[in-house]
Amino acid sequence: MIGLHNMRTRPGSKHRVKRLGCGESSGHGKTSGKGHKGQKARSGGSLRLGFEGGQMPLIRRLPKRGFNNAAFHKNYAIVNLSDLSSFKEGTVVNEQLLRDSKLIRGNGAGLKILGGGELKHGLMIEADKVSASAREKIEKAGGSVTMREKVVQGPRVADEPSQPAEAAEPETKEGPTSKSKAKTRKPAAKKKAPAKPASKKKSSGKK
Repeated sequence: MIGLHNMRTRPGSKHRVKRLGCGESSGHGKTSGKGHKGQKARSGGSLRLGFEGGQMPLIRRLPKRGFNNAAFHKNYAIVNLSDLSSFKEGTVVNEQLLRDSKLIRGNGAGLKILGGGELKHGLMIEADKVSASAREKIEKAGGSVTMREKVVQGPRVADEPSQPAEAAEPETKEGPTSKSKAKTRKPAAKKKAPAKPASKKKSSGKK
């Protein structure tokens, strides 16, 4: 039985510290395993991964072709039927129940049921994906499978409701308000310039 008096660390978890600069006979004297001069021999001198001294690195020299689906890959939490045999008959098994039971951990795209093992009694299972063999075994044991509805992401809808039309201003006994008068008032007609008097023609005859 393990107690505080006989607990030991795991083998390989602790290592002896390499003692440097203890003379040539130790094997780690003089340059302490760093060699002679250069960037890697300096204090804090290191090179990032893929650095090739300033020349074009290999990862940039190689051509990139094709399509990679890694960015769209979904990881599901996997549960086999053998893990569900501990629940009582008629239990509704969903993701929340499995998390409370410590059967699944971490963040995933959903829950997937696989057909590993046997199921002896019927369970009501709610999952995102179910393999064909798992569905067959669940229904054979008298259980049921319900697929969870997927949330469809559609176009965004404006949160703010459309503003109602401006209410008509109440009319007083005298008539419409000054604003409505200004709207209904017709523009004043342009004044015509006075006609110029006709110039008298000079008589060409002598008096």
